[in-house]
This record gives sequence, C-alpha cells and structure tokens, in this order.
Amino acid sequence: MGKLNSLYILALLWILWCSLHSLLVSRFFIAKVKDMLGVKFAYYRMAFNAFSLLTLVPVVIYQQLIYEEVIFSWPGPWNLLKFGMYLASFVLFYGGYKVFDTHYVLGIKQVQEMREGRKIEAMDFYTTGILEYVRHPWYSGGILLVWAFGSISDVSLVSKIILTAYLIIGAFLEEKKLIHEIGEPYLAYRKKVSMLIPWKKG
Repeated sequence: MGKLNSLYILALLWILWCSLHSLLVSRFFIAKVKDMLGVKFAYYRMAFNAFSLLTLVPVVIYQQLIYEEVIFSWPGPWNLLKFGMYLASFVLFYGGYKVFDTHYVLGIKQVQEMREGRKIEAMDFYTTGILEYVRHPWYSGGILLVWAFGSISDVSLVSKIILTAYLIIGAFLEEKKLIHEIGEPYLAYRKKVSMLIPWKKG
C-alpha cells in the first residue's frame, strides 16, 4: 500500500471517528436514545465515554503503523513555544475542571441520580472561573495540546488538522445545543465572553 493511500485511510478513519462521536451526542440522537432506554438512559454518558475511547484505539494504532517523515521537531528556542502551549493547555483544562461537574461529564452523577430515584438533570450552567474568559476552555486546551504534542510529521499533520477542525466544529455544535437548552441567559453570556480564545469582551 502506497504512503498516500495510507494517509487517505488515516484521514478517513479520523473523520469517521469524529463524525460518529458528534452523532452520538447530537440532540436528535440523544432524544431517540432517551425514548428507547427510559430511566436506563442514565448509563448513556458512561457508555458513550467508554465507546469513544475504545473506538479511538484502532485509529491511533493504525497511525503508529505508518512510516512518518518529520517536518518540524521543535528545535532550540521553539521548545519555549511548545512549553507555553502545554502550560496554556493545562491552565484551560484545569480551569474547566474546577468549574465543570466532572462527575456529570464522566456519567457518574446520572447513574447516582437514577439509583436514588431522582430526576436526571442537565449539567448546571456556570459563568465563573475560567468561563469568565472563554466559553469552551476544554476545546481551546484540546487544540493547543493537539499541536504541541510530539513532532509534526506528514502523518501527524493529517491527524492534527482533522482534530483541530473537529474541535472547532464541535464548539459550534455545542453552542447550538447550549442555546437550545439554556436560551437567553446563554445568548447574553456569549456576547460577553469569546468562544475559544480567552478574552473577556466586557
């Protein structure tokens, strides 16, 4: 198999993974699964996280099997930029961790609420902490991490470009979902805080 064909297959695998990941958290699909599972829907988030990780493994393994030619390996002073990207990524992820309900993100809270006979609520809407400066810190941190991690080769460049596009598109899709779920309070919030680049508008 030629190198170009291998890169095409890699791109296709990443696009399929990203598309499937987005479909499984789309409002349309979630509504269908809720109707089908009833109270057992509480397990969906946990199952989704596990499925996403398991389906990611073959894509990463395939990428590792392709011989790569390094384009850029962060020489000399460029390492300072790389370190800065890692640091900014950590700040964004940690800031999100401090604000977001990680038990909800992992699916633990939903299962607990179901077992206690309580109604499963949506994740609370916060605008404090890191969310005063950027609406989607984990998406921003993810983009920085994608580009800072490892050297840039002809193989990794395919993955980096697709994952960056996926994270940006994902942020826009998340916006639509939040506007639908929260309404006017979120519309007012997005006028004050930028989506991906930390910057408080006013």
